[in-house]
Amino acid sequence: MTTASLADAPAETEFAAATYRKVFWRLVPFLMLLYVIAYLDRVNVGFAKLQMSGDLGFSETVFGLGAGLFFIGYFLFEVPSNILLHKLGARVWIARIMVTWGVISACFWFVETAWQFYALRFLLGLAEAGFYPGIILYITYWFPSHQRARIIAVFMAAIPVSGIFGGPLSGWIMDAFNGVGGHAGWQWMFLLEAAPAVLLGVVVFFYLDDRVRDAKWLNDEEKAQIARDIAADHQGKTSEASFGAVVRDPRIWAMAFIYFCIVMGQYGLTFWLPTLVKGSGVQGNLMIGLISAIPFLVAVVVMILCGRSADRMRERRWHLIVPALIGAVGFVISATAGSPLIGIVALSAAAAGVLTCSPLFWSLPTAFISGAAAASGIAIVNSVGNLAGFVSPYAIGALRDATQSTAAGMYMLAGMLTIAAIAIYLTPAKLVNR
Repeated sequence: MTTASLADAPAETEFAAATYRKVFWRLVPFLMLLYVIAYLDRVNVGFAKLQMSGDLGFSETVFGLGAGLFFIGYFLFEVPSNILLHKLGARVWIARIMVTWGVISACFWFVETAWQFYALRFLLGLAEAGFYPGIILYITYWFPSHQRARIIAVFMAAIPVSGIFGGPLSGWIMDAFNGVGGHAGWQWMFLLEAAPAVLLGVVVFFYLDDRVRDAKWLNDEEKAQIARDIAADHQGKTSEASFGAVVRDPRIWAMAFIYFCIVMGQYGLTFWLPTLVKGSGVQGNLMIGLISAIPFLVAVVVMILCGRSADRMRERRWHLIVPALIGAVGFVISATAGSPLIGIVALSAAAAGVLTCSPLFWSLPTAFISGAAAASGIAIVNSVGNLAGFVSPYAIGALRDATQSTAAGMYMLAGMLTIAAIAIYLTPAKLVNR
């Protein structure tokens, strides 16, 4: 968007700004807390690997396959889950998701064989399917397009926040509880970190409102303001297309391809970061957790600043291209780092780049779809993109087994982020800069 068109854009009134601040503080911190718990349950398997692989005799390939199978279950149930959320309401459906994934995560306590590990990872993906795209869809009910990059960036700051707190917490549990009651530290970690998901699932049912009209904490004028803004925002977007029409829309598949490339980098980082830190010479699970928090600390600052900048300038593409390329460079340097310090700096750049891409990406598809089309479109993009969550850890594990080095895997991730940057550049600016 040019400087002139930005100047012509209608200014947000003080009443509207106050209304959206009220909505922000009511919803976004709570949704962020839910995602912290969700992401912790998703990636604590990376810390479990530090003990679990040795205890159960899992190879790098076996562990990578098990970690990735989560996303096969996720893929299969993603679209129907998001459609059900749109029909049944976020309150009931998100509560269901959280309780079921908490129960399944706790069941990792009982894993003894590779096939049990595979089955539970697959079921965990089925249980969680629909949570993330459901929250993205839910945000579109409350905030217009020009505010969403910032809102989604704050919400997705839960990913690095879960790394900042979850890494040290997981490491501490594994060290402190190892051998308690005759059970391994990784078993206690799965059990203790599953409990918050079940408890918060119950809270969701009573705290969230399905739609703006149901919010008793908003007065009639505030509801009318949001309704007008959302209605204006929907003009010119695809909203009531059938599922078949959404599937045939080439823009959806272009978005899915871009997201696949971004997610390759995201899960390559989150699943293998503890192993990379340990390989640099850091000893002790707690210390590995503390060092692993550094890249996430850098990422949380960068992603929020970039989200604010993207909304202020109403520009999307370059706010994605630059972080993607920075992430690619970070992965390349981490593969050739000659010291732990250089490695952590490089991984911090990689984390800042790839994790910043994830929230800003969602301002692209939600700029041209809304309503029922958004429910299925967002789910398609997210489910296809998250297949990279299967491919990435499995491919890195296989490359590590074949080469006895993580360098090839890091080069692969850098290449995927570079491809994403090229694809984003080829996306017409007029389609997404709103």
